[in-house]
Amino acid sequence: MNRKTINAVIIIGVLSIITILMVQVSWINQTIKAQEDALILQERQDSLNIRQFEESVRVALRNAVEEIGSHHVDSSDLYGAVKQKSSNYFLVDINENLHPYYLEQLLKRTFYDHNITQNFQYGIYDCYNDSIVYGNLIRFTRDSLYAPATDTSIGVTSPQLSWTRDGHYFTVYFPELLGQSQSDLLVDESPWLYVAFVAAILLIFFAFAVTVIIRQKRISEVRTDFVNNMTHELKTPISTIGLSSEMLLNADFSKDPKRLKQYANVIFKENKRLEQQVERVLNMAKLDKNELDLHLETIDIHELITETAENFRFNQTLSGGEIELKLAAQKSLVEADLVHLTNIIYNLLDNAVKYTEGVPKVIIETRNNNNGVFITVHDHGIGISKDQIQQVFDQFYRVPTGDQHDVKGFGLGLYYVKLIIEKLGGKISVRSKLGVGSSFELWLAQKR
Repeated sequence: MNRKTINAVIIIGVLSIITILMVQVSWINQTIKAQEDALILQERQDSLNIRQFEESVRVALRNAVEEIGSHHVDSSDLYGAVKQKSSNYFLVDINENLHPYYLEQLLKRTFYDHNITQNFQYGIYDCYNDSIVYGNLIRFTRDSLYAPATDTSIGVTSPQLSWTRDGHYFTVYFPELLGQSQSDLLVDESPWLYVAFVAAILLIFFAFAVTVIIRQKRISEVRTDFVNNMTHELKTPISTIGLSSEMLLNADFSKDPKRLKQYANVIFKENKRLEQQVERVLNMAKLDKNELDLHLETIDIHELITETAENFRFNQTLSGGEIELKLAAQKSLVEADLVHLTNIIYNLLDNAVKYTEGVPKVIIETRNNNNGVFITVHDHGIGISKDQIQQVFDQFYRVPTGDQHDVKGFGLGLYYVKLIIEKLGGKISVRSKLGVGSSFELWLAQKR
């Protein structure tokens, strides 16, 4: 997938998300408008119901005042006797001595006659104490019609109550008259939270998809680079073997056995080189499929490092490379696979030589810590930049060397090292600085 295709996918994805969000916003706006219209209608209906209720209460209270006055009250005074303080609170002026129990029974009867089924509470003004004495809360039920809210609090509603105080007015309060407020009629949660949630999910999915596409593109580029590099690496020994074989076929070496042996030796070495490269790729395939079996044994890491260092010194004789050992670990026995652990040390030394300009110098240190052995390989090479250091253990990845192409390899060395170390239950880390060098640190559990 090329860059133009990825850009097209990103643009189409962004447009799709914007379209979805616009549809959601439009739908929510329509829903909110419908709710507001329904709320207005509900408020109008509630207002009408409240006005009807208020009028019924006023008529019922005027009838109650008329009955209390027993025809001694002027009919013109009845309309001024009932005063409405709020939608659910009424005050009634009286000039009679009024017993609470009598008032309660009267209110129950008149409210029932006018089909008023709201729970109510009444109070009588006490002129002696300048206070209102409240009766119990009277609840309406279909079975018992009106009854006190509790039987244990009969208080002033008892007919045996001795009542000698003269009241000037009484009040009636309907505590449950008011219905839902406007805020209650709206939805409990804002619909914009839903839009935000949908947008977050879409953005997370889109970001994940783009990340996967970019990662796959990078893997594809790395694999293409690996194939090209492998083709070059395999082509060299194949060409050498082909040329040497052609010389053996076309020339007569019966009188020059030394030259014959030289060409045969070239073919042998190049064949071995080709075999090692193919074996390395096959081992990577086995590691990816978890098919590689490790043969664990007790290994003295100091002996292994010393032997590998001697081979390193021998191979670097012509270039002048040197290696310094600082083996300070007191306990150097580990449980590992000898062949693969040797390859790990050799790979790290080989990288130290490949990525060093001039004469390579390598230092290997060991120490004990955390019930294990730390093995650190220091070099004074070109180093690794911060943006590349996290990728050095990726499969097929090779640290760029600018315009130089003299560093050979498949980009499998450190990937192989990391997989084997983790398979052995160990850890690997790297510290590096451009122009100064790199340090690769291994940790393996020591043998108990």
